[in-house]
Amino acid sequence: MSNFKESVQKLGRAMLLPVAAMPLAGLIMRLSADDMLNIPVIGAAGNTVFGNLDILFAIGVTIGFAKTKDKGIPALTGFLAIATLKKGLEIMNPAVNMGIFGGIISGLIAAWTYNRFKEQRLPMVFSYFAGEKFPLTMVMIFQTITAVVFGILWPFAQAGIDSFARLLVNMGAFGVGIFMFLNRLLIPFGLHHVLNTYVYYDLGSYTAPNGEVFRGEMTRFINGDPQAGLFLSGFFVVMMFGVPAICLAIYRAAFQENKKMVKGIMGSGAATSFISNITEPVEFSFMFISPMLYVVHAIFAGLAGIVCYLLNIRIGFTFGACIVDYLINFKIATNAILILPVGLVFFGLYYFTFYYLIKKRDIPTLGREVATEYGAEAIAEENELVLASKNYEYMAKKMLQAFGGSENISDAFSCNTRLRVEVEKPEIVDEQRIKQLGISGLIKPTEKNYQVIIGLEVTYVMAEFNKLLEQ
Repeated sequence: MSNFKESVQKLGRAMLLPVAAMPLAGLIMRLSADDMLNIPVIGAAGNTVFGNLDILFAIGVTIGFAKTKDKGIPALTGFLAIATLKKGLEIMNPAVNMGIFGGIISGLIAAWTYNRFKEQRLPMVFSYFAGEKFPLTMVMIFQTITAVVFGILWPFAQAGIDSFARLLVNMGAFGVGIFMFLNRLLIPFGLHHVLNTYVYYDLGSYTAPNGEVFRGEMTRFINGDPQAGLFLSGFFVVMMFGVPAICLAIYRAAFQENKKMVKGIMGSGAATSFISNITEPVEFSFMFISPMLYVVHAIFAGLAGIVCYLLNIRIGFTFGACIVDYLINFKIATNAILILPVGLVFFGLYYFTFYYLIKKRDIPTLGREVATEYGAEAIAEENELVLASKNYEYMAKKMLQAFGGSENISDAFSCNTRLRVEVEKPEIVDEQRIKQLGISGLIKPTEKNYQVIIGLEVTYVMAEFNKLLEQ
């Protein structure tokens, strides 16, 4: 169970690497769109991020799980893993698109390959390719096999979902609810695009006054079809109210020592969802940490679709279900004003449910890492702690020695007030020596994990600690 918790925590931290690039990318994509500033060169940066999410997640996951201090070769291994998979799938079946799921799988395989083969020895004539370079060769072999396997199996999943989407049309409100439920639920696997494609671009038919025929919920709505928009209106409730409510719940549930950090991340995530319809920065922060919470999110999304259908709310979008599209399309929509009261109700539903579940089940969402087990009274005081000595270099040096040297450090990072260290051999750690360095406390939540309570000056100590690890 301890190893499982550590793995979940590592995955959560790995997810934050690519997530960090998303909020700004989403905002500039929205601002540069045709119906706003219409500056394509600015939007190119945002498209770069969201057009390569599988690559970003492959690299992020590899870095998160690679057991080494220098993450350069692991990052390259992760890139080769996803690049090999994508090229292999193009040959096996060009129609296959595994999306972010392909990136996560590639990252996990790349990390395992690096950890398994980083010290591989070869005959002298091949010595250049040994050691850390050997995983670069092995990962291409493994990912070629992965491409063959998924190239055969993935089309069946895609075809099944496409056929199922066609069945939803005649199911009324229940069909809309199932569509939105699956739209959220399938995001981790990248299969939601299959479901969306039929609904967005092929569902229904509308003949405009000029005789031109349009198909799909998005296209029909924009071109004046009064029957279009029922499958899309629920997204405005989720993106403008539901996701921001999740952000507030995660922030409120965070431990006091982490609230400033969580406020920045969740605040930008809420703004990105509200303004630009981009929800990945928020959803990826908890979907793997707590699948249960993500299923609740998907259920609420489905419920929002049902409610909007029953209230005959018909509103569509071109870019996404955000405040900009809501205002632009308000005049041609039906009952669009009802999005506001419905949204407020769902904001409360999302917030109180998520906050209750996170607290009740002690879910390690952002700011509530598993390793953090310390009294609330002490946590509240940590932001006020001051080190007796300002010689951060000396403190980092002595602390590293007490932890058994750089060869005994598996991982090290810091939060707002704590230096968190994972070691290989806890029996050689001199805990008493660490406590004598003027710190405010030392916690050992698991056998190999330590938390050194320093205060806000941990940033400076961590910087010097990293310098020593890189030597």
